[in-house]
Amino acid sequence: MTQPPYKAPDFSLKDSEGNVTTLQDFSGKWLVLYFYPKDDTPGCTTEACSLRDSRDEITALGAEVVGVSMDEPSTHEKFKTKYNLNFKLLSDPEKTAIEAYEAWGKKMFGREGILRKTFIIDPTGVVQKVYGRVTPLGHGGQVIEDLKRLQQ
Repeated sequence: MTQPPYKAPDFSLKDSEGNVTTLQDFSGKWLVLYFYPKDDTPGCTTEACSLRDSRDEITALGAEVVGVSMDEPSTHEKFKTKYNLNFKLLSDPEKTAIEAYEAWGKKMFGREGILRKTFIIDPTGVVQKVYGRVTPLGHGGQVIEDLKRLQQ
């Protein structure tokens, strides 16, 4: 795994409404970019709701939250609506960003898939923090604390 700080890989992915989002869209802002296995599954829902509940404080720190999985935009829209998620979810069916961010690999029982990883990217596009194995419960609080520390 690449150790921070390093230049964040670019991405160009569709959101739940079909609009293309790129890394450059967040230029000048902090970005909390998180990768997760699948919409509306227990761990992914817990993680998304933790970030949802922390989003106001994250936004107050000048950061945006964005989630990425291989799910289709229509699935993302249902997931967002069901849990009142207040941030973008991007679709990466080709695994381009997932692989660029080293968020694909061996999981339990030797199966491969999306690894639950979060990246804090600074306003200049540099990855400052990587969470290699995210614990979904309370993840939003962890992100807030690390954003505060990184911004000092």
